[in-house]
Amino acid sequence: MIKSGIEIVKRNGISYLYKNSRKLRYKPWLGDLFSFLYDSIMTKSVFPKKFEASIEKHKQFLKDELSGIHEKSVLELATGSGNISEILPGDNIYSGIDISEGLLKIAYNKFIKADFKNFELFLCGAEELPFQDQLFDICICNLSLNFFSNLTTVLKELKRVLKNQGTFICSIPVPERNQKQSVIRGNLYSENELKNIFETNGFYFTSYDFRNGALLYFKAITKE
Repeated sequence: MIKSGIEIVKRNGISYLYKNSRKLRYKPWLGDLFSFLYDSIMTKSVFPKKFEASIEKHKQFLKDELSGIHEKSVLELATGSGNISEILPGDNIYSGIDISEGLLKIAYNKFIKADFKNFELFLCGAEELPFQDQLFDICICNLSLNFFSNLTTVLKELKRVLKNQGTFICSIPVPERNQKQSVIRGNLYSENELKNIFETNGFYFTSYDFRNGALLYFKAITKE
């Protein structure tokens, strides 16, 4: 499962990465001190004020898309506090990555509470994934793609670890749907820009006919 050159040390449910005997370290966007506030901030501030969107609609979209997925190998980029554990069926093999140790600790408890049988959480970034080639059937990324500093590098890694015709399911704020011009952090791309970037990097891109404030929902399938 883990590619050559990477060593994994697992402590308290979280897998830490070592390369050349040195632990890989990451700097969370807001710092781990605020991890316990993450869910509250998303529910009370980010969704209604930044995205002008409904978190209930967001969760329903995910349920509609993911509830029928069973016995698949699933990767999530930016696991966050692990809310996908409440939606993704527990018979899947789940791997989640995040650069926040604090959020991963919260996520671990949620996956245990959801009685997920086969899951692993990794403290790492999306620009250099520790996994072997063509390992995953599906990858999920919610509300985080705009925070990756080098999207092209992320997509090359994503295409590497997804199986042929593997599916990437994503939600992301886009500027053309940000009607009140709210300040949204990260690198914002338009739908057309995202389509071009994904198709240039070996994916078929399709947006969902689903509206929820400033958010775009789309899927991308790897080209053979």
